[in-house]
Amino acid sequence: MVIGVDGNEANVDEHVGVSVYTLVQLNYFQSVASENLSFCVFLRQKPKKSMPKATPHFYYEVVKGTFLWSQIFLPIHLYTKSKIDLYFAPAHYIPRFCPVPIVVTIHDLSFFYYPSEFRKKDLFQLKNWTAQAIHKSKAIIAVSKTTKKDIVKWYQIPDTKISVIYNGFEKKSEDKSDKDVLMQYNISEKKYILYVGTLQPRKNIVTLIHAFNDYYKTHEGLKLVIVGKKGWLYDEIFAEVKRLSLNDKVIFTDFIPDEDVIILYKNAWVFVMPSLYEGFGIPILEAMAYGCPVISSQNSSLPEIGGEACLYFDPEDPNDLIEKLYQLAQSKEIYNKLIKTGKNRITLFSWERCAHETLELLKNQAKI
Repeated sequence: MVIGVDGNEANVDEHVGVSVYTLVQLNYFQSVASENLSFCVFLRQKPKKSMPKATPHFYYEVVKGTFLWSQIFLPIHLYTKSKIDLYFAPAHYIPRFCPVPIVVTIHDLSFFYYPSEFRKKDLFQLKNWTAQAIHKSKAIIAVSKTTKKDIVKWYQIPDTKISVIYNGFEKKSEDKSDKDVLMQYNISEKKYILYVGTLQPRKNIVTLIHAFNDYYKTHEGLKLVIVGKKGWLYDEIFAEVKRLSLNDKVIFTDFIPDEDVIILYKNAWVFVMPSLYEGFGIPILEAMAYGCPVISSQNSSLPEIGGEACLYFDPEDPNDLIEKLYQLAQSKEIYNKLIKTGKNRITLFSWERCAHETLELLKNQAKI
C-alpha cells in the first residue's frame, strides 16, 4: 500500500499550527514505513532540513508549479506519474482531480464566523476549496467535536463521514537557562501575563490588552508578553498598545524558538487564551504542561480542550477577563488547583496517538 501525502504545510521554516500538525504526521509515517506500507510525500519545492529523511519506503516527489498547484499541476502528476492507493491532505485543500480516494483534515471553519478578517480572495478560496475537499473526500478528519459540528452545519454532510481525531501535545526538553531567557526579554519570573499565538483579529488580542491595561494599574511591575508572528490585519493590535501608552508594559517577541517559549510558559504568572474561535487550541495544553495556569475564552472548542483545568471568560467582555485575573490573584487555592488539574489534563492528548489514529483511518479507507 502506498499513501500519498501533501507535505507542503510542513515544508516551511517556522512551524506553527497546521505546519506542526503536518510535520508530526510525516515524522510518524516515516517511522512506521515498511515494505508493505510506503508513503509518497508531494511537495512544490525540495524538502527542507527539518523534514523527515527520505528512505526506500518514505520518499518525496517534487511537483513543479506555483499558481493553482493543487488544482492543475498536482492532478496532472497524480494521473501520469504517481502510483498511490490513497491521498491524504492534512490541511483543507485537495487536488481538483484525483485518481484515488482522498482523506482530508479540517482544522477549523473560522472564515464562516469571522469573514471580515480575511481578504476577499482568501475568503473565496477557503469557502469554495474547503467545500470541494469536504464533498469529494471519502473521509474527513476533524480536530475537535466543535469542528465536526461546524462541518455538518455549514456543509450539510452526514456526520458519519467525519472522524474526530484530537491534535496532540509533546513536552519538549529545555536547552537554555530560565535566567538568560527572562533577561533577554526584560521580564521577571511570575511578573507577566503570557499570550502565544498568531497576531490576527480572531485571536482577540485587543481584548486582552484592554484587560491588562486595567489590571496592571493595581499590580505594579506586571507586563504582558505577546509571542507569535504577524498574521494579517494586525495593525490594530500595535495601535491599541500605543494609544493606551503601554509600549513599555507590552512586549512583542514575534516568532521565537521553542526553547524560549517553554521558558516563558514556565515562568509566566498566567497564560491567557482570548480567541474568539479555535478549531483546537494547542497553546492551552502547552501552558498546562509547563505548570502555567490558564484563563481561556469560553468560545468554540476551547472548553472542550481545556475541560476543568481553566478559568473561562466571555471573550467579548474585557471586564469578565479582568474579574478572572483578580480571582486568580486572590486565591492561591484556585491558582494551585489549575496547575494540578492542567497537568492531569494534558495526559489525554498525545501527538503519537493522533498520528497513529490518523494512519489507521487512512489504511482502512484505502482498503474499503
